[in-house]
Amino acid sequence: MPKHPAEPFRIKMVEPIRLTSSEERKQAMIHAGYNLFSVPAKDVYIDLLTDSGTGAMSQAQWASIMVGDESYAGARSFYRLKEVIQDIFGFEFFVPTHQGRAAENILSALMVNKDSYIPSNMHFDTTDANLRARGGRPVNLVNDQAFNISAIVPFKGNMDVDKLRKWILETGPEKIPFGCITITNNAGGGQPVSLENIKAVAAIYHQYNIPFFIDACRYAENCYFIKLREPGYAEKTTKEIAREIFSLADGAWMSSKKDAIVNIGGFLAMRDEGLYQKVCNELILREGFPTYGGLAGRDLEALATGLYEGLNEDYLDYRLKQTAYFADKIREIGIPIIEPAGGHAIYLDAGTLLPQIPQKEFPGQALTAAIYLEGGIRGVEIGSVMFAHKDPETGEIIYPKLELVRLALPRRVYTQSHLDYVADILQEIWEKRASFHGYCITYAPELLRHFTARFEPL
Repeated sequence: MPKHPAEPFRIKMVEPIRLTSSEERKQAMIHAGYNLFSVPAKDVYIDLLTDSGTGAMSQAQWASIMVGDESYAGARSFYRLKEVIQDIFGFEFFVPTHQGRAAENILSALMVNKDSYIPSNMHFDTTDANLRARGGRPVNLVNDQAFNISAIVPFKGNMDVDKLRKWILETGPEKIPFGCITITNNAGGGQPVSLENIKAVAAIYHQYNIPFFIDACRYAENCYFIKLREPGYAEKTTKEIAREIFSLADGAWMSSKKDAIVNIGGFLAMRDEGLYQKVCNELILREGFPTYGGLAGRDLEALATGLYEGLNEDYLDYRLKQTAYFADKIREIGIPIIEPAGGHAIYLDAGTLLPQIPQKEFPGQALTAAIYLEGGIRGVEIGSVMFAHKDPETGEIIYPKLELVRLALPRRVYTQSHLDYVADILQEIWEKRASFHGYCITYAPELLRHFTARFEPL
């Protein structure tokens, strides 16, 4: 029987939640165009849409908020955050941003054009869209095992270094303004990347004079996976592992709403002073002055405190074990998931679970809708709604290899009984899985359509 870990914290404040009726959920979905992003949070019982900005801040973080310096320029809260970022990540230059996609937007604005190709293991949604919005071509070069749902691989998020080298030679380094890697690999199941792989990727990028940037939104979880799974790192602290990882890179960006356990915040860091000056100018235009970057001083303080808390190994041990418990409960039902369990979420294999629904009818969307209608649980589709796109040269629709539904666990928010309830609802879904049908899109923007698209059931 799955065993839930004991929480390394006590609950000091509670927020009431309410399970709506089946009819209320049906009406909410009709009003939202069957898009869970458009369902009001008051109509959601267990919200597993995302782990971004949805965590519970600690007493130390709330205390930090009270000493926030709201000076427009040169606030002491900025200098505290600067010390923390230099201590953990080792970058000399950085700017705060309101979240990760703002950092992606700034980097893309400065470095990407219509002739650009940007490789990674797997780009997630906002990275992919920011690159495409500037005319760039995001390229995913994750190892092939990432698409084998049941394969038990310790570092399933690794980039395929042979593919990367071959692709660089075929594409031409001059067309690659920068290369990146995402840790953990969100689009591929929250799977970690080994330090050995990061070293190999960095060496290839630098061999061809390609700047190397790390998408660091779940870097702390990745560091703990390295500590647990990679030979030679068991005695290293997560902070020491983080310093080694980022010493290999020319820069990084982070949506700090994940592993820094804040409700808002991010940053863009780099070693190149010339790039930093350009970034500052772009930041002033789009986000704010370089010492606040779209954040209040209190947000900078909470972020500085949260970056250290996110590296705490007692917390990380609990975090990974809670996700593993959730995975065990779902396995007992028989629902296929990406194996092994990642750090921040469970990814249901909607394509296998609902084989009667073809990709063009969005099996992941059908499953997210069913889970909400059945139990008031909100997840997110990670499949053809999110990632299918037209090839700019041929016009052909390119579908992703996997049709997934992500159930992301907010940090320090839900208890064992909440996860048991979700498992009970998934059991009901499993038993009537043959009865579900697909969806069609009635409205969608060109980029990031999953946020605002509207659907109708078929």
